[in-house]
Amino acid sequence: MSENEFIIELKNLGINPTPEILNKLNLYCDYLLEYNKTTNLTAIKTKEEVYLKHFYDSITIVKAIDLNKVNNILDIGTGAGFPGMVLKIIFPNLNMTLLDSNNKKLKFLECLSKKLDIKVTLINERAENYIKNHREEYDVVTSRAVADLRILSELAIPFLKVNGFFIPLKAEVVEELKASKKILTCLSSKVINVINFNLPINNHKRTILIIKKEKKSNDKYPRSYSKILKDLKN
Repeated sequence: MSENEFIIELKNLGINPTPEILNKLNLYCDYLLEYNKTTNLTAIKTKEEVYLKHFYDSITIVKAIDLNKVNNILDIGTGAGFPGMVLKIIFPNLNMTLLDSNNKKLKFLECLSKKLDIKVTLINERAENYIKNHREEYDVVTSRAVADLRILSELAIPFLKVNGFFIPLKAEVVEELKASKKILTCLSSKVINVINFNLPINNHKRTILIIKKEKKSNDKYPRSYSKILKDLKN
């Protein structure tokens, strides 16, 4: 996806990027590709792929929610900043927390945020540890291509305020959805919408889930990561 194609597709999503936004994304892309030569952040190696598979793919969350009306977002397993850093650039009103246990990726984001003069909260921690002092804190929790929906749901939903939304960005999700019904019930949450679409250019399938938290989470969730994995194998 060229930058011009990216701009056209953003307009199709109802977003008219300013020159400042486009400049920051261009700097982001160049810095990511340069940094990636010495530190493994992404398997993607070209600018065209970054714009399609990282930038555009991250922004498709607007198909699910109006981010102009959201106060704070937690991005779990943000990696090199997807979708959280991209969303902060497009929607500077957001209070964005980027969470990842990989210190090398957080170091990259720290350097990037300074380079772009963007204020985000960077947390180098596992979700099941960070939750201890941040239960019921966020309006929206998102995550992109991180883990099985059963794992993600248990880690993400306790962070949400009641009536908040967990919005994971996924590819194929039919079987994961079926398998996640039990844990979503335990977390007093339900899927209120499933948005299926295909990326432009390569036509790859994407799914965005909108999961609403209806009641306060039981304090026993999330369990330890090892316990969650053990249950998945049973």
